[in-house]
Amino acid sequence: MIKVFKCIIGVLFLTVLLLGVPKLSGIIASTFDYQYIDPDGAYAWISVHHIVQAFIFIMIMTFLNKFKSLEYGFGWGDKEVGKKYVILFSLFFSIYTAGAFLTVILTKSFQQFSYPLTAVNIIGQMGFQLLLSGSSEELIFRGFAITMLALIIKDRVFNGKVSIANIIGAVIFGLAHVNFSFTPFEIRYNLFQIMYAIILGLFYGDCYEKTNSMLYPMMMHSISNVVMVGVTIILSLII
Repeated sequence: MIKVFKCIIGVLFLTVLLLGVPKLSGIIASTFDYQYIDPDGAYAWISVHHIVQAFIFIMIMTFLNKFKSLEYGFGWGDKEVGKKYVILFSLFFSIYTAGAFLTVILTKSFQQFSYPLTAVNIIGQMGFQLLLSGSSEELIFRGFAITMLALIIKDRVFNGKVSIANIIGAVIFGLAHVNFSFTPFEIRYNLFQIMYAIILGLFYGDCYEKTNSMLYPMMMHSISNVVMVGVTIILSLII
């Protein structure tokens, strides 16, 4: 019973940390004025936000390694498995994307970007998706989260195919897509987006565990974001 209680406390603490640091990073990012370089709010704030949160977690990882040597997956790990995973993921995600966009076009539910698609905005947004989105979030929710969760819970389910640490990490990743504020208190979320993030998180986490590297999930994450955002931009320009 004591062991279960310690696991629950540990998971709750990690959840608060994993959701709290991105919130703090948003507050820090909001202290800067981006009006000159990004008047439409297309990429600058979110880029700074992801840089800050990645920096904070790197500092946390460095601090923890003074007490216990942990492998977060900064190396290339199993290159063959990683390469196969990235290729297969890219293929299936491209098929999914084609079907998803065909559906929204046929149902006339396609939503365009909320800001003008100028050259600067497109380059800034695509640069963020390619270089910062996947690298920052996989560092946090796979490299750090699964590593720490695996120290607390080592059990696996579905005949040993999926770790509990991966499942919890994916759920927390989904919850990270919930927007909330305290003044005034407000919670905003899109259930499809949360479930979408959880499912992708499970794939990213599985790849992380099988390769012992966060680099391949970073690639997968960046590819999925670039494809989705890129197709949305193209369709917004021609429809």
